[in-house]
Amino acid sequence: MIGDRFGIVWNPSKTSRADLEEAMPAALSDGALSWHETSLDDSGRAAAGEALTAGADVVVAAGGDGTVRAVAERLAEDGAAADLAIVPLGTGNLLARNLDIPIGDLAAALTRALDGDPREIDLGWIEGDIGGGRVRKAFAVLAGFGIDAQMIDETDDDLKSKIGWLAYIESMGRAMKASEVVDIELALDGTASKRTSVHTLMIGNCGTLQGGMTLLPDADPADGELDLLLLQAEGIGQWLDTLRSFVWDNGIRRFIGDHDRAQSADTVMHAKARSLTVTLAQPRLLEIDGEDLGETTAFTIDIQPAAVRVR
Repeated sequence: MIGDRFGIVWNPSKTSRADLEEAMPAALSDGALSWHETSLDDSGRAAAGEALTAGADVVVAAGGDGTVRAVAERLAEDGAAADLAIVPLGTGNLLARNLDIPIGDLAAALTRALDGDPREIDLGWIEGDIGGGRVRKAFAVLAGFGIDAQMIDETDDDLKSKIGWLAYIESMGRAMKASEVVDIELALDGTASKRTSVHTLMIGNCGTLQGGMTLLPDADPADGELDLLLLQAEGIGQWLDTLRSFVWDNGIRRFIGDHDRAQSADTVMHAKARSLTVTLAQPRLLEIDGEDLGETTAFTIDIQPAAVRVR
């Protein structure tokens, strides 16, 4: 809104300050602005802190999912009164897709930062010994292990820079071969742990991925809950059954308005929770919002309701 102070946190590997200034609506460019560049050592947390210190009422995250996640984390951790605005410039732009923020249009995204209506959303917080050290990080869209994390690890960065999110599809075959079923203990909302075997566990705050694929159709980033997806597929036959289930449950069934006849494969399980504790029999790669955190054998996740306001 006019009169607000804006702190622009921008990733120089995704855009330039000159391009952002050129795309800004006059009301924004003539207002109170501060500029805070991310670096290889800081994906946005420290830069967001600088913006807050400069008095920003709105912190604009101009970059990819990593930049958006880091800025949102800092705002939520500080309990900041500032709103978050997003100028999506990455490969996935996952939170922007789920909140219908303009993608591929700097001017439209910056206009929304100026006059968009703030919406409170939840964040998930993951904590554990991950990648050789103690980690506590927030995520806005998705966390988990299995095929999704393995796809991120297997994706060729040069190919991703050329063809965008389609590079993840190219890596899917290698990811399926590299990931295996693992025994886990899973406790939801403080209940007793249950043992099961899974190939993939995804914990989502939002449900839509790249290409418009709806992974978690019931996920709502403002409902105070996380949506869980457990895949137990092993072998080509079970994977084909799992894919059939996704096409039906997340596509055809919802398109024709059939919300009663669940067709999920036996290899697909859904759940909702506000918190969970996971212990794995063998280490697995863990990812949050498209970022590979490293391997872990145990972690916890809690939700922070209404953690940030997004324009």
